[in-house]
Amino acid sequence: MKGATLKDVAREADVSIASASRAINGLDNVAEEVRRRVLEAASKLRYVPHGGARSLVMARTNTVGVLLPDIYGEFFSEIIRGVDVAARARGLHLLVSGSHGDINEAVAAVRAMGGRVDGLLVMSPFVDSQDLAAVLPLNLPLVTIASRIGKVEQGSISIDNFGGGVKAVEHLIDQGCKTLAHISGPPSNFEAQERRRGFLEAANTALPGAEHRLFEGDFTEESGYRGAKAFLNACAQTGEPMPEGIFVANDMMAVGCLLALREAGKAVPDEVALVGFDDIPIARFASPPLSTLRVGVFDLGRRGLELLVDAMERDSLSDGEDRESGEGIVVSPELVFRDSSRRRAPPA
Repeated sequence: MKGATLKDVAREADVSIASASRAINGLDNVAEEVRRRVLEAASKLRYVPHGGARSLVMARTNTVGVLLPDIYGEFFSEIIRGVDVAARARGLHLLVSGSHGDINEAVAAVRAMGGRVDGLLVMSPFVDSQDLAAVLPLNLPLVTIASRIGKVEQGSISIDNFGGGVKAVEHLIDQGCKTLAHISGPPSNFEAQERRRGFLEAANTALPGAEHRLFEGDFTEESGYRGAKAFLNACAQTGEPMPEGIFVANDMMAVGCLLALREAGKAVPDEVALVGFDDIPIARFASPPLSTLRVGVFDLGRRGLELLVDAMERDSLSDGEDRESGEGIVVSPELVFRDSSRRRAPPA
């Protein structure tokens, strides 16, 4: 006698096949009432999941590919940690690669992962990332984090970088800063350019006619150090004072900026207030602790993997029935107020 199928269980429980699959596999994004109905239906029909057979039929590898711009530094370590924690909870393995800011390396990495993974989690925040869309496997579930590779139906997570730049400026002005500067990321990175655009729009609106100093960094500590040195040298040459507030496009550069200011004898925040971006773990251990825009780096990785698992479950449905639309998540950066920008006492 032919055994019950997952489709039979879904019909008996009056749910979609995707919901039945998530309940059977113990995933946490299932309503308790749905889970109860599915498990009761499975028991009634004597449904027995056959992991080996299912893997063979669907050619599953139980591995997901993760493509990041780099795998060096606290930001990407936190992304990978979030992905890994969520993957281990689901019995999945990771195949991780870095593109090193080179779109050709990203294309090569995606091609190398073909046939080895059940889905792709991609972070490719480059202006020319549309080129990557041309080589992405059409039949492979895909979720993007902070990427520009076209419409992704399975799911995407993006960051309101423009809004974060605006919040940084508003905070520095609220702390009494009358002159501002910005150390940006590279022009090839659209997230960096959005943070720069937010800075300029907010600064020009709040301080009309003022000149705002800019330095182009590359998201490394060294470039943050060079940026602060460039501001210090310009002030030494012109005799003008240092900008009272500096918004740095990520925390790694902000750490380098702090070091250069300390070496120059500039008091932070009394002479120069500083705000970073990301809130990586080292930010709270800097001296002084770094004010920053928190995006929840660990959660970016965790939520990205969870979206990908959902996409893989939808992709496993036969005949394309019961397919659900992918989710788009926009993360709004949250100001974390620490001593590096605390020029005013909080209200009583």
